Amino acid sequence: MRMKISRIVLSAMVVGLCGCSTMYYGTMEKFGVHKRDILMDRVKEARDSQDAAKTQFISAMDQFKSVVNFTGGDLEKEYKSLHDTLQVSESRAKAVRDRIKAVEDVSQALFKEWRGEIKQYSSDALRKASQSRYDQTVDKYDDLLRAMKNAESKLEPVLVSMRDQVLFLKHNLNARAIAGLSSELASVQGSVDSLIRDMDAAIKQADQFIATLSDE
Repeated sequence: MRMKISRIVLSAMVVGLCGCSTMYYGTMEKFGVHKRDILMDRVKEARDSQDAAKTQFISAMDQFKSVVNFTGGDLEKEYKSLHDTLQVSESRAKAVRDRIKAVEDVSQALFKEWRGEIKQYSSDALRKASQSRYDQTVDKYDDLLRAMKNAESKLEPVLVSMRDQVLFLKHNLNARAIAGLSSELASVQGSVDSLIRDMDAAIKQADQFIATLSDE
């Protein structure tokens, strides 16, 4: 835990000093934090951001259902609450996208470095062993990135549906109009369910990839 906290503090300090990824990784290396360590941290952060987004979208869907099944009360308050939920959902989605980009950035640097170092071996046996380990890690990483990208692609369709509902409510704050949203409920629920399944798959892949790195 102490190493993790130190890594986060060090990372924050270096980000303030370095605007270039190459400089950042080089500076972190001098402090003993290697690209593999950074990749593991970023995969964990990407996994956690997806888990947080999953929870948020489930909550948003529940709220949408409650508005559609509106039976009386302050419609303006319901609209504002749903609008706020949309903003949080947008923020969670952005965090997922940003975390995935961060994973891609460091993985490209790590794998490029690894490929170069494989060529430096004078021992055929060690070079083949390193190449085999590299190939296995890249295969696992490709599975992870595919799963994360697949989940990411489902974010915007869900957000589009949510934006539509909030925009409709903004100009139709009456019980009869809100009842008309019920026809959209199944479609939105289907999109959210698909998103949750893909996020669960991505989280599982992240855990497997983290285990692969931990075994090295």
